[in-house]
Amino acid sequence: SLNNQQLQAVKHVYGPLLVVAGAGSGKTKALTHRIANLIENNSVDPYNILAVTFTNKAAKEMRIRLESLIGPSANSVWLGTFHSIAARILRENAEIVRLSSNYTIITPDDQVRLLKQIMLDDEIDIKKFTPKSMSNLIGKWKDKGYKPEDLKISDIDYFANGKAINVYKTYQMRLITLNSADFGDLLLHNLTIFSKYPDILNQYHSKISYFLVDEYQDTNTIQYLWLKLLA
Repeated sequence: SLNNQQLQAVKHVYGPLLVVAGAGSGKTKALTHRIANLIENNSVDPYNILAVTFTNKAAKEMRIRLESLIGPSANSVWLGTFHSIAARILRENAEIVRLSSNYTIITPDDQVRLLKQIMLDDEIDIKKFTPKSMSNLIGKWKDKGYKPEDLKISDIDYFANGKAINVYKTYQMRLITLNSADFGDLLLHNLTIFSKYPDILNQYHSKISYFLVDEYQDTNTIQYLWLKLLA
């Protein structure tokens, strides 16, 4: 059921490979068949394969396709979204960032409520500078891989009367106290772990023989930094 170009990608075993194709052209199909080929015809351990995609829907579709090709061994492949894989890695190393392995991931609504409390405590006008806006700003910082100590007040002195960095810092401390992380923290904490503890990063490098990414486009976000380290 594969065309010649898909078959070439599927049979590629050694070294990097980039597949460029439009929507609906069968990239995910080729990637899934490539995983199956690595396991079935090249004796690669499923646990040594990491396959990452952007959405839960795509990850579920890939898992179903892979199970139909190779059966139960598909469950041993590291397959999921950027954030689900990062969450798994974080649970294995949570104590490094002062969390427990049973940490909770807070919802966007909980995030806004926590920021509202912090901003009120810091006497910030939440009608002029809303907690939702603060949440969006922190999200943008995390998407770029910025922790509070990476920012300068001159970068955002227009927001919250220059208190935005302090709010971000307090917010992160509160999350630690609550044994919680927000969505952006999943990748941000991974970067901290990999950057500060190369021995841990090397452990994952030794586990991952094949790193496959589905539908990757953006090279200016934290996903790129995460990929660069982990790959």
